[in-house]
Amino acid sequence: MNKAVRARVRALVCRMRGGRKEAGMVTSEYAVGIVAAVAFAVLLYKVVTSGQVSAELQKIVKDALDARM
Repeated sequence: MNKAVRARVRALVCRMRGGRKEAGMVTSEYAVGIVAAVAFAVLLYKVVTSGQVSAELQKIVKDALDARM
């Protein structure tokens, strides 16, 4: 093998080794993202189902249904 081919093979092997070290990071990032999304969904659910917000949403829907066309 000449020097250029060896350098390319060496670079390819180094890239492959580096990719394996960070393979678990993708899964943990997804897990953190899912936990954050669920926490936000719970918070949003609590806000929307609270008394005052629920009454306002019902009023908006009622006004929209009673609107003249």
